[in-house]
Amino acid sequence: MITLYGSPMCIDCRNCKRNFDKFGIEYEYVDINENLKNLKKFLTYRDNYPSIFDRLKKIHDIGIPCLVEGDNVFTDWETYLINKGYTELEYDDYPSSCSLDGKGC
Repeated sequence: MITLYGSPMCIDCRNCKRNFDKFGIEYEYVDINENLKNLKKFLTYRDNYPSIFDRLKKIHDIGIPCLVEGDNVFTDWETYLINKGYTELEYDDYPSSCSLDGKGC
């Protein structure tokens, strides 16, 4: 099963959950804002997988949604679903930005 680390404040996390629910993908959701234990779990992945997160840190991205499936850690939920054969992805239709420059997440 996939563990999805995210935040309800993050539009990408909401879209990931929305599509996983739509396609019946089983996952455990860990809200990193719920408590420090959840945040520390996520930060352990962020700190120990530089090949995934260093690029995101350079563009001031948090790195969520962060997905963990066994030993596989990744952030590109859209490609994951497309590779599984799910191509009709759904997105929230209202603008939201979590980046410092206001241009995206």
